[in-house]
Amino acid sequence: MHEREQELVGLLSKQCTNMEDVHKLLKSLFKSTLEEMLEAEMDEHLGYQKHDLSGNNSGNSRNGYGKKTLQTELGETELRVPRDRNGTFDPQVVEKRQTKSEDLEGRIIAMYAKGMSNRDIEDHLRDIYGVEASASLISRITDKIMPAVQEWQVRPLDGLYPIVFLDGIVFKVRKDAKIINKCVYSVLGINMDGRKEILGIWMSENESASFWLTICNELKNRGVQDILIACRDNLSGFSDAIATVFPKTEQQLCVIHQIRNSTKYVPYKDIKAVMADLKLVYGALSLDDAEYRLEEFGEKWGKKYPQIVKSWEANWTELSTYFKYPEEDRRLIYTTNAVEGFHRMLRKYTKTKTIYPTDDAVKKSVFLSIHEITKKWSMPVRDWGIIIGQLMIFFDGRFQRSLSA
Repeated sequence: MHEREQELVGLLSKQCTNMEDVHKLLKSLFKSTLEEMLEAEMDEHLGYQKHDLSGNNSGNSRNGYGKKTLQTELGETELRVPRDRNGTFDPQVVEKRQTKSEDLEGRIIAMYAKGMSNRDIEDHLRDIYGVEASASLISRITDKIMPAVQEWQVRPLDGLYPIVFLDGIVFKVRKDAKIINKCVYSVLGINMDGRKEILGIWMSENESASFWLTICNELKNRGVQDILIACRDNLSGFSDAIATVFPKTEQQLCVIHQIRNSTKYVPYKDIKAVMADLKLVYGALSLDDAEYRLEEFGEKWGKKYPQIVKSWEANWTELSTYFKYPEEDRRLIYTTNAVEGFHRMLRKYTKTKTIYPTDDAVKKSVFLSIHEITKKWSMPVRDWGIIIGQLMIFFDGRFQRSLSA
């Protein structure tokens, strides 16, 4: 086994327990990859591999190593650069006077963060950089990220989240020689500063009240004392679960999901008219006006599409929560677009992986994608100053109680 690979295998025996360890692991992988490439360049330059007897009396040979410090996004990386006795070796991957990494580091780290399969990474390293790294070795390396995933999943949270959004995204996973659909449910919180934060991810084959109760209890055990408004799709069992753990939380069903479900089986000839009448309901200026418009909708379409009227009436309490708030608040909470936008970005990062071998493989991919996506979440949501001011009036006293707990 080559000494660089021995170094990587030795690294695998260590335990990653936090993000700093993951950072060191990725930095070591980058360093080892560059040094492998430098060794390959020296072999090419001399015309024979290290320790090969054919190099005897060839006129040039290896002459130990020099040191070079390279500035990278992961910090300073010290490389061992091979030297030859004639001093004619001119490396290309890291040139003699180069002190900063170019785009190579980003490409290597991006392979993990963007959902490339182990085989794809193996082929990429071989074809582009001439580095051999087996799929099993890459798998063992990325498996060491799992402790960091677990640590992130149980990290302490804020005492109060004014608004949270809940939604799921489906991945295909192998189980018992079959391909099944598993849903990753994301909880996205808006913190007191108005910034988005993924509070956690949970996997399940199906929804149930006990599943959601477990999630709510986990959030509470991690420090969440109160949630003012929870925005969600019509997730089975969630309403009862959050009412049990956070009984004062207001719930807002996603109006966009409700519209999609309502018009799913409406024929083309009626779709425009039905949509226009529904818009009068959810676009009303006040709750009284919305209820009046809903009655009108029922009188007009109730006989032809009773299932639509029945669904809106059954869910009206949680569909109409947003009417009490001003326009800025309404735009934020009447739809789960915030978490759906996150899931669209997540799909972009994971689209190269169509089937995952295990649940852990999904979690690794999602975790690394979250790290990439949230780098861009540096600004508060639109009109947050107005929104938080309104919420402080509507929920007078709950801010102080939650933050002082």
